[in-house]
Amino acid sequence: MTNAAKLQLWSDMSFVPDSTVLVPFTIATVILAITPGPDMTLFVGRALTQGRAAGFAAMAGTFCGITVHAFLVAAGISALIVASPEAFFGLKLFGAGYLVFLAWQAIVKGSAFSPGGGPVRRQSLLRNWLAGVGVNLSNPKIILFYMTFLPQFVSASDPQAPAKLFFLGVLFIAVSIPITAPMVLAADTFSMLLKRNPTVTRAIDWLFAGVFSAFAVRILLTSNR
Repeated sequence: MTNAAKLQLWSDMSFVPDSTVLVPFTIATVILAITPGPDMTLFVGRALTQGRAAGFAAMAGTFCGITVHAFLVAAGISALIVASPEAFFGLKLFGAGYLVFLAWQAIVKGSAFSPGGGPVRRQSLLRNWLAGVGVNLSNPKIILFYMTFLPQFVSASDPQAPAKLFFLGVLFIAVSIPITAPMVLAADTFSMLLKRNPTVTRAIDWLFAGVFSAFAVRILLTSNR
């Protein structure tokens, strides 16, 4: 495909799937957006710990990670990673290790849900954003998800498939934001209530660590087949 043809492809909006694809995709995205996962656990925890700005920064990081995954799927690079046992195993170890590190921080430093149980070391918005990117990009389950989820809505024989895949990945973010943003807002309000009960706060710290540890185990058990 020539450069002129590529420009024409984007200019005529032919990369946008029709309503028979957009409607079921949007419904599936809403369901997935309300399903708890490492991403949600991270940005809700950061909102409880450091306020709404930190929560939104971590959430933005996860969405940036999703954008990268969408691009990789559209470019076919994710298929190579999944097809390589060595690369996939290394990615699993890195992803699980990163989640275990976050779980350890929650227990040792009370960084999960401890807005008032003691001094909290606030991180910059950049560090919170990077944490969101790290959790998303280091999770091979997300690679598998995008490799299996997005292609269901695009025909492999469609010459515009790469553009449509990337568009659906971006649409996934657009649909998810109105759902996840209120979680950050509610978490910040909830943190004020937790200040009154340090015992409950510490119990949630352990719960937070347990959730991340469980996700780490699930990552290690993930198969590339």
